[in-house]
Amino acid sequence: MDKLKKLHISMISYHACPLASEEGKETGGMNVYVLELSKELAKAGHTVDMFTRCQDATNKTIIEISPGLRLIHLPGGPFGAMPKKDLLLYTREFADSLKEFIQKNGLSYDLLHCHYYQSGVIGQMVKESLGGIPIVMSFHTLALLKNLVARGELEQENDERIRAEMGLVQECKKIITPSEHESSYLEYLYGAVKENISVIPPGVNTELFRPIDQKVARDHVNAKDAECSILFVGRIEPLKGIDALLYALKILTVRHAKCKVNLRIVGGDISQSLDAWSKPLRALEKLRRVLHIESLVEFVGQKNQSELPYYYNASDVVVMPSHYESFGMVALEAMACGVPVIMTNVSGITGILDEKHTSLVTSAQNPLLLASQIELLLLDTKKRELLRSELRANVLDLSWSKIVDRMLETYISVIA
Repeated sequence: MDKLKKLHISMISYHACPLASEEGKETGGMNVYVLELSKELAKAGHTVDMFTRCQDATNKTIIEISPGLRLIHLPGGPFGAMPKKDLLLYTREFADSLKEFIQKNGLSYDLLHCHYYQSGVIGQMVKESLGGIPIVMSFHTLALLKNLVARGELEQENDERIRAEMGLVQECKKIITPSEHESSYLEYLYGAVKENISVIPPGVNTELFRPIDQKVARDHVNAKDAECSILFVGRIEPLKGIDALLYALKILTVRHAKCKVNLRIVGGDISQSLDAWSKPLRALEKLRRVLHIESLVEFVGQKNQSELPYYYNASDVVVMPSHYESFGMVALEAMACGVPVIMTNVSGITGILDEKHTSLVTSAQNPLLLASQIELLLLDTKKRELLRSELRANVLDLSWSKIVDRMLETYISVIA
């Protein structure tokens, strides 16, 4: 295969719209991943069509994002948000819509890159009608690993998903995984062939996520006056371990009563009244009151990617207390801004980060240890300032422009 060949790539991101933040919906690591990867592929001269389900009657069917890059909304269940598990019921409808769109427009692709297991199921449904083109699979999360840390029956992934993932592991031509330890789980728990796995970490937009003067950033986000500012960015769900972070904050206030410390939580929909907040968000609000830290914890809601650099730079430390984290893209974004990160050792990204620039804690269920790690950074101003000058260099090799070269090597290998 000629390495200079320009590829025609179909990205299937069924449940997560890559432009979600611009359409007023909450984003996560996967939305950002698909969009940034696709943008970089298009910059390199490849043609990329991203297919996602239409969630709103006002969505245009085709959105031209940049030369060579389109987002295409297709029918796949009723309009509006719904639990991800329920979306499996509409994969056949989406697959039929996808086949019809491709045939009607006379399109052909070199490969399907499917994101999340439901997109993989759709890839299986359409593969043969598209000439048996290869499937490249990014699971983003794995059911067996989520079940290992699930906090209650409602968080358990069902057998149907596990069977679907098992089938995809056997059928797809190549699996993209962000870390060596997730690669090992795919091999040992799912029976994946090691040679069929490519370990490619997520990238970071180093032009968007860059150091900004902290005072400028704090003014921009209307940050409260504080000597020590902590930030959490992510989806509001129990697996993120945010409750442990609230406990840790309470511990810090007792240990250092005179220290002005606050926590900003970026994520979740707070645009409506409290009664309309999601159940996990209401639980955190209740915990905030129970711990008497209402004035120290600020829920700021979901923010567009363009706003996030200001929130990172307005903070002294970013904390990721997750029970399970496939990417850890927030860590990359924070470090690109020069902000220290404290995370649990469950993130797939921890294996590729320089440990002297992160303070890993053993478990999200140990608020005492988490508080101590935060304390080490917040009370050592010199160390923080030294880290801010070094952190960015630690992630420059993970810019999307460099990650896409590795992805293209994998693509070329499956169509050779």
